[in-house]
Amino acid sequence: MESLLEKKKRAKKILAALKKAYPKAKCSLDYRNPVQLLVATILSAQCTDARVNKTTPSLFSRCKTARDFADASLPELEKHVRATGFYHNKAKNIQGACRMIVEKYGGKVPKSMEEILELPGVARKTANIVLGNAYGVIEGVPVDTHAIRISRLWGFTKHTDPKKIEKDLMEIVPREDWLKISDLFVHHGRAICIARRPRCSVCPVEKICPKKGLPKEWVR
Repeated sequence: MESLLEKKKRAKKILAALKKAYPKAKCSLDYRNPVQLLVATILSAQCTDARVNKTTPSLFSRCKTARDFADASLPELEKHVRATGFYHNKAKNIQGACRMIVEKYGGKVPKSMEEILELPGVARKTANIVLGNAYGVIEGVPVDTHAIRISRLWGFTKHTDPKKIEKDLMEIVPREDWLKISDLFVHHGRAICIARRPRCSVCPVEKICPKKGLPKEWVR
């Protein structure tokens, strides 16, 4: 069984290789302020970032501040976010979160994990993305579907629960890379480590990836 120290060493090599492969990796959601990033991240649940980015221009042209989202009618918000799926809950959470931001935080998205987790529709993934990208506050690792799948493939975790996976990743990845590895997971998951059929033969970390769980016929 691989020790924690061995995982840390392997994680360091993988991070170096991925940073070289994806030097421009960053949050792929389009936004202009923390409120818009919060909204876009809520919309990205069970939806691709590309779809969210096609949806938000019309929404953000109408709503630029927390007050705008708080005062908008729920049917109007639902109309704007319908294409992202689960639009009833997403619109409700966006409006609820923005009303709390206006009433409790003076219209500004809070900058602490404890406070931002109070907002409707916000769990740790969303909180980490917003805090890290909007404010440079690094409290944890954003764990999305790419992170769940690839971190298990790399043998960094055996869990499927995002909170447990985040804890495992925080133990082996340096704090300064907690946000970066999330962006790298996304870029690598889209370009090479594709869920339906990973392109192992051209993977920049092929030689140090344990390929846990992959069918043998896929591995070359």
